[in-house]
Amino acid sequence: MDTLELVLLYDYYGGLLTDRQRECFEMRYNQDLSLGEIGQELGISRQGVHDNLSRTEALLRNMEAKTGCVSRDQACRKAAGTILDAARRLLRSDDPEVSALARRILDAAEGLKE
Repeated sequence: MDTLELVLLYDYYGGLLTDRQRECFEMRYNQDLSLGEIGQELGISRQGVHDNLSRTEALLRNMEAKTGCVSRDQACRKAAGTILDAARRLLRSDDPEVSALARRILDAAEGLKE
């Protein structure tokens, strides 16, 4: 799993982690500190930081595997984008009824994207 995916999982599930897990994760992925720098800052060994991050990453993956919140949200955003694109094309129709329906679709789909 790459860094971007882990940060996205953290955005969704970070509040469920312990303070120490959040602290280590943020130092590593948001501040880009090395394991040694994090260990020095927190007063723990480099191996302790590594173990903490490994457990944290596994927890984040496990939470996503069980809930699927991130993947569902991404699928909804993609579907909303498709709906918006199609409705924008329909909005250019010369038929006033089609244009009115397209406007309703656009309004509803905009709410989904937020």
